[in-house]
Amino acid sequence: MSGTIGRARTAEVRRTTRETDVTVRLDLDGIGTADVRTGVGLYDHLWTSFAHHALVDLAVAATGDLEVDEHHTVEDVALVVGSALSQALGDRSGIRRFGDASVPMDEAFASAVVDCSGRPYAVLDLAFRGERIGALSTQLIEHALEAFARSAGLTLHLRAAGRNDHHVAEAAFKALALAVREATESDPRRSGIASTKGTLDPGSAT
Repeated sequence: MSGTIGRARTAEVRRTTRETDVTVRLDLDGIGTADVRTGVGLYDHLWTSFAHHALVDLAVAATGDLEVDEHHTVEDVALVVGSALSQALGDRSGIRRFGDASVPMDEAFASAVVDCSGRPYAVLDLAFRGERIGALSTQLIEHALEAFARSAGLTLHLRAAGRNDHHVAEAAFKALALAVREATESDPRRSGIASTKGTLDPGSAT
């Protein structure tokens, strides 16, 4: 591996509640392979696209109370993927820290900016036209991205718009993936933490 990280950046996280059982395995320095099984087809597609474009190896196995609705499964998968990303990053030394990307998909366009700051914050503007894309509520897509940013310790600004909701959602996840890939890459000129405080713990980074 180039740069100053020099360690395996992998994690396995499991979250079990009365509503869901989610296990995630993640390798930040993978080749983009994905095996995502949440029971919600479009959601599987979005995280598979994320893994492919972030060049992250991602395995997600989730069961949840889909007989109620998809809310708990969608939220908890995002939380566990974010937690796995945070664990794989370790103390976040040697990384670029910041990343940004824009993605066009036919008539849709998305732009994402991330900071692996350790401080969770999400500003989202996803212009969906309908209430659902397949079995997935469009309202839950923003909720999932907020949950992911929170557990990953990312500051995330993400905008997406277009005439086709499927393209809007997919462009958003692809832009997020490319921004995360850039932010988590090894910086060959960086030794240590990319912060004047010397740490990227929550509430301390500048």
